[in-house]
Amino acid sequence: MGKQLPILPATAQPAETAAEKFIYSRVFCHKENPSPLRLMIDFLKSRGQLPILPPDMNDEALDEWAWAHVALQYSRARKPIQVFCFRDRGTYQEAFEQEKGQFLEALTSYDDVEASLVADTLKKARFILLTRHDPADITEEGYDFNGWILEFYQENCDGIVQIDGQGFYSPKGTLIVDMSAPSPEE
Repeated sequence: MGKQLPILPATAQPAETAAEKFIYSRVFCHKENPSPLRLMIDFLKSRGQLPILPPDMNDEALDEWAWAHVALQYSRARKPIQVFCFRDRGTYQEAFEQEKGQFLEALTSYDDVEASLVADTLKKARFILLTRHDPADITEEGYDFNGWILEFYQENCDGIVQIDGQGFYSPKGTLIVDMSAPSPEE
């Protein structure tokens, strides 16, 4: 994988049932709009990945900048990785505000320069690229595939990566705000 971002199983979100545990990762992006899916697909292919697109996806959809959700498979034998785009306007705007607010609130518990810089970055975010996958149905190949998706948006949309159960990563893949344990003030 590009920057070797470690993506490990995280605890379930509060609204999830035992049958619905997912691993979530995000890229908080500064660009106004995400790149069309075709650019991400081409990036994945250039990294030796062979994304399997949904059968009903057409060429027009690949060139659309206003996409909201896509399911990408890295293997026909595995469940797809769900990729969502939460924007500061339109579809998923409420989810965008909720995610951004939740992380800004969590970062107030950290009293260091890195957390302050991450909070400033989040305040400027225009969209959030969120990936979700089933920890019971993913392989190392799938973790790498997910990592390349995150890296594409980090690099091409001026973003910062966050992985549940871990924290925020610098563009060089270094953990800069460790959120694997309770925050310092808890």
